[in-house]
Formats: sequence, C-alpha cells, structure tokens
Amino acid sequence: MFWPDIFSRHCESSNGRRGNLIHPKERYIWAQVRVLHETDKAVLVDHGMKTWIPKLRIYGIRLKNNIFEIYVKESTVG
Repeated sequence: MFWPDIFSRHCESSNGRRGNLIHPKERYIWAQVRVLHETDKAVLVDHGMKTWIPKLRIYGIRLKNNIFEIYVKESTVG
C-alpha cells in the first residue's frame, strides 16, 4: 500500500537540525538588536519594537562590526 510521501519528508532549518512536516523544528537566527535595559532575568531590546527577552531564551551573543547581535529562536524577535 502506498503511503503519502508528505509524512516522511523532512525540512531543513538554517542550523542543520531536521524535523518533519508534522513536528517542524524552530529556526534560530542572529538578530541585530539594541539593548535598552537589563535585569537579572531579562533584557529589553529594540528590534523594530521594544521587547523583553528572558535570558533563558538567548542562546548566544556577539558584537559584529559594532553591532550587537543575539542568537534566539526566530519567533522570539518577530
């Protein structure tokens, strides 16, 4: 019996992680932000609009060409 191939296909995200169409993996991106305020648990950033991001959701930081970037899930910063 033929089973539709749509359930076995995989989609490739930007960082090499794989997920199927039913359970896709979240994409992670480097987002340029301007830090406005920091507390022990969160950072207020400006990325087109002011957003509080919990520090647990920030997976990396870097300063590239005098631009501050954070590594977060794509849905976190919009």
